[in-house]
Amino acid sequence: MDTNNRSSMTDFILLGFSDWPQLEHIISGIVFIFYIVTLVGNTTIILVSNLDSQLHTPMYFFLSNLSFLDLCYATSIIPQMLVNLWGPTKSITYGGCVLQFFFALDLGATECLLLAVMAYDRYAAVCQPLYYTIIMHPQLCQKMVLTAWLGGLGSAFILCSLTLKLPRCGHREVDNFFCEMPALLKMACVYSKVMEAIVFALGVILLLVPLSLILISYAVITQAVMRIKSVARWHKVLNTCGSHLTVVTLFYGTIIYMYMKPQNSTSQDEGKFLTFFYTIVTPTLNPLIYTLRNKDVKSAVRRILWVEKWSSNS
Repeated sequence: MDTNNRSSMTDFILLGFSDWPQLEHIISGIVFIFYIVTLVGNTTIILVSNLDSQLHTPMYFFLSNLSFLDLCYATSIIPQMLVNLWGPTKSITYGGCVLQFFFALDLGATECLLLAVMAYDRYAAVCQPLYYTIIMHPQLCQKMVLTAWLGGLGSAFILCSLTLKLPRCGHREVDNFFCEMPALLKMACVYSKVMEAIVFALGVILLLVPLSLILISYAVITQAVMRIKSVARWHKVLNTCGSHLTVVTLFYGTIIYMYMKPQNSTSQDEGKFLTFFYTIVTPTLNPLIYTLRNKDVKSAVRRILWVEKWSSNS
């Protein structure tokens, strides 16, 4: 009994959408559907990219990494969120909160860097087509992806350790549906200018610098596209680059608004909506955007299904 009491005192309370109890069942249903679509869509991209030899290219190597990242990101947040929406309690253990916080930071930062890597890949494919296979050789692709993952890991370790050291003065209520940095910073009973400066500096490195590189890449790509005379190739470039640019806009738009503003300037309800968008909606939309606009992926799925059907009949 004492152990349970001590445990409950160290648990955090995820308030989530408790201000709108009448909407919690509707929200849980929407989140569950989004999670299933995320699992199916991203798993499909990973399997197709690995099973179809025609998709063994840098673009789909990066895309399969993005899909794996989105799978991990959604899984680190949504199951606990559904448990809290469906169950009578809204609690999460201290250890669970730390893990959720760490993985959300790690995967979010990695995605920022990975999207910049994918923009460089599109620049090489469109602007240097004759040298593309030389520029984007497998070793370079692997090193770029590894750098993105390690960069996310390092930034998450710094921010997580600094945030958890802030005194909370017994505050246990996290006014969000998962343990996210802005909500945890608001729990602190002291205002840390140093912490805000570090968050801003890492935000510049992980958000503004990659976004600037993406915009520069697409400015050069736009100039190259304007010189393309082949209508078929022009449409293919727009399809592949358009998909990536859509994902960049959805992800960076909400993340920058959340993390680059002073923490006290965003209302909590607005923050929850933005958090819901980039943690739940974006991982669901990514595979849909890439598959619905991409003939290569759809053709690969048909080839794999045809081979499976032919093998079962024979």
